[in-house]
Parts: sequence; C-alpha cells; structure tokens
Amino acid sequence: MKSMSAQSPEVREVMDIRQAAAWLGISADSLYRYAATGFIPAFRIGNRWRFRRSRLEEWMDTQSGTVETHEPKLVRTQQKKPVRSARLTGRATRTGS
Repeated sequence: MKSMSAQSPEVREVMDIRQAAAWLGISADSLYRYAATGFIPAFRIGNRWRFRRSRLEEWMDTQSGTVETHEPKLVRTQQKKPVRSARLTGRATRTGS
C-alpha cells in the first residue's frame, strides 16, 4: 500500500529547479533565466540553483500586489551651513610688520 507522499510529490521548503518550476507552473528554462537575472529570489549551492518556498510565496504576493511593500521613509537631516574660509572670502586682514 502506497502512502500519500508517494502519490503526490512533496513540496519542500528548499526546492531544486525542477521542483520549483513545477510548483510555480513555469518551465525550468524560464526559471533558470529568472534566477540568473535576479528577477526571482534564489540562491546557489555550488553550481545548482535552489529556491526557498517561503521566499517564493512572499515574492509572488509582492508581485501580485496582495502585500503592500513598505518603502523606507526619507529622513531629512538638518544640514549645517558651509563654513567659508576667511581667506576665500577676502575678509582676512593682515597685519604689517
């Protein structure tokens, strides 16, 4: 008698290119291209691409617009006025000897 895992492929947290392509429903060639260009989150172990399922789910949520991405707020710092050298402004006075 076969178990449930033998009937359907197990989806692991870390998948290889074939498993990730099947899970995403795209070709392995497309996934290679997306991973190599950095379009999709992936990492390499040696010369083999690996994909973390949780990162792919986050990426898909971001791409589909279901999760708002929070951009960092721009914080303005008060800038000090530049200090001008007395020599450059011509205000220096020389004392004669």
